[in-house]
Amino acid sequence: MQLCIRAVLNLIGATSLAIAQPSVFPPRAANAPSGSEFAKQIESLEFYAREEAIYRQITEGNVPDFLRRFVPINITDISSGGTNVATIRVTPDYLAVGSDEDYLLIPMSPDTAQRLADQLGCALPTPKIVDEIWRAATVKLTPVPMTPGTDMVTVRKFAEHNAIVRTQRLGQVTSHPFGALVAGNKKDVVVSVRLQSATNRVAIYGWHRTNGQPIQPTYMGHTAAWVDYSHGIRLVHTGMILNGRARKVGEVLADAATADLLSGEGRMNSVRYVTATNSVVPTQHLATVKDNGRQTMPVWADFRRANSFDEWTTTFNYAPEVRVTINAPAPSEFEKGKTVRLIFYALPNGNTIEQTIGKKIAPGEDWHFNIQHIGGQLRWLRQRLTNEVLVVAYLEAAMKSWPAWRQKHGDTRIPGLVENVKGIFTTNQTEVVLTGHSGGGSFTFGYLNTLAQIPSEVTRIAFLDSNYGYRTTNHFDKLADWLQASNRNILCVLAYQDYLGLLDGKSFVSEQGGTWGRSQQMLNDLTGRFHFKESRLEEGLNLFAALNGRVGFIMKENAERKIWHTVQVERNGFIHSQLIGSNFEGVSYQYLGERVYEGLIDYQSDANGE
Repeated sequence: MQLCIRAVLNLIGATSLAIAQPSVFPPRAANAPSGSEFAKQIESLEFYAREEAIYRQITEGNVPDFLRRFVPINITDISSGGTNVATIRVTPDYLAVGSDEDYLLIPMSPDTAQRLADQLGCALPTPKIVDEIWRAATVKLTPVPMTPGTDMVTVRKFAEHNAIVRTQRLGQVTSHPFGALVAGNKKDVVVSVRLQSATNRVAIYGWHRTNGQPIQPTYMGHTAAWVDYSHGIRLVHTGMILNGRARKVGEVLADAATADLLSGEGRMNSVRYVTATNSVVPTQHLATVKDNGRQTMPVWADFRRANSFDEWTTTFNYAPEVRVTINAPAPSEFEKGKTVRLIFYALPNGNTIEQTIGKKIAPGEDWHFNIQHIGGQLRWLRQRLTNEVLVVAYLEAAMKSWPAWRQKHGDTRIPGLVENVKGIFTTNQTEVVLTGHSGGGSFTFGYLNTLAQIPSEVTRIAFLDSNYGYRTTNHFDKLADWLQASNRNILCVLAYQDYLGLLDGKSFVSEQGGTWGRSQQMLNDLTGRFHFKESRLEEGLNLFAALNGRVGFIMKENAERKIWHTVQVERNGFIHSQLIGSNFEGVSYQYLGERVYEGLIDYQSDANGE
């Protein structure tokens, strides 16, 4: 048996040398900052900006030379099913920014680590792989924990610990030059079976003592935004050798017959993080769906067919505290030349994504599923706007309130969410639509607050009874300049006399503070820049239009003192918001008329697929 194993190992060693690949990192620029310089650059950055800076430096090749050569590790698993022998390749140390002479071993969030791994054709290790790395390491450093405290997540602490570890490493550099396999200096950010049932968590493991015992068992008590000085990112090349044949790490882990080689937890269907805690979408590395050999739709591994309407959806968490569902049409719709209309629909206060999409409900079921039906209205629109690819990103804030989310987290992260969701659809030209109902309008105003001007990629903004947050000083000039910048840009505002509405016999909003008052203020402001024409659509329903119909305010009077808040959306309001200013405006539907999409409502809300 031993002779057989030794023979296989010899074969693997020869094969691994034959398939050795060049560095996954680009060349390091001559003017790239050193590790200590980079530490100073990011020391005062907000967490999400810091994560992006780390990603940028590493993907641009600012890593030490010693990290560029992967180290092979031989692993054997003997079980009742037989013997499996493999060679994997790992980075000789944890990811670092800088040069051999001056580098910073850099902790980062699991999502930035996953994004880097995807970009570089690598994976993150399992706890068992971490154990195998320690066994194979020729340089086994003694762990040096620092005193716990609130500063352990600061760059200053990162640099202090880096100096300690570097001193340890230099003590062995003569006998073991840079490029030798190092272990014992950090805990590893790992992938684990347990991540499949948890979101917004980081799994950490390792930091082996010199006796081979890890200080840290697999631990998932921290959120994915927790990054302290002790965390390290080790990359595992996805290409490996199993029993003399080339395989992928993910394939081996997903196969029950071979998983034990690399996993101490059994089969692993997913070897990646699927949460998003920073300014990037978790699965930034894109796959493609092919249709008759032609690349069509860029998708994540998590996209899946959702329902009988041949829609594809994916749902993920985007931090801090945002849940996102993306609904796209069939891959065949992503044909060359078609523009993607990417609609960001920020949810109303109190509603979930599933309730916002809507479904057919039986007597006694939750009425929230029957008050918006964005799913049905979207399908109706897709049947008519066949020259475009319509995609909706539903955005659900924690506490089910975008105003409350913004009060807690501010506005600075909102553009990052927009940009990174947009970045999914790189195979097509993409135009962005910002819209939402009720408190969802707060998302749009938060977006506007962070920008000097509205980007040209934004071609439509629609407030579905949702412009409570409008302020002349903050938003008027940006909206007016954007409308003047291009004849493609369209603004839609739907509102009713909410201050006259009665809830349990009482008024619930002031004349100035509701959408009626905010819409009147917005309309008055824009009248100073543009010429509006007023027309009566029907009794009590008035249209104020400008710029050849590219701006449309529909204001509903409320002599009956009813609550029209959700009715404005449900009765074709979303449809109208997407067609105003186009040749399809008012064709085959009527705003506040009968629901034209009735036959396109699914029997179950489809945010999570089948």
